[in-house]
Amino acid sequence: MECIQTDNGFEFTNQFSNSRRDLPTLFETTVAALGIRHKLIRPYTPRHNGKVERNHREDQKRFYSCHSFYSLDDFAKQLAIHNRRSNNFPMRSLNWPSPLDFAV
Repeated sequence: MECIQTDNGFEFTNQFSNSRRDLPTLFETTVAALGIRHKLIRPYTPRHNGKVERNHREDQKRFYSCHSFYSLDDFAKQLAIHNRRSNNFPMRSLNWPSPLDFAV
């Protein structure tokens, strides 16, 4: 992975924070350590923000809302199963191939 594009939520950046603007988030620190470029979506661009928000909503609906996690290892195992399923699920934003098919 070369680049990750995210919205401007505080889990991704402190760019819009009044008190922590100069402090990197854990996410920013991690992607920098892995050599991955982090690109922020420009504020007020609904065509981009809508896709990110829909993906968050779908992950919430299909994964986080219906699973309980008892440890970080348990979370990792359940997330791996969820990712295998969702990466084989056709997506409209990709013109209907699954993410795995699109990446090939």
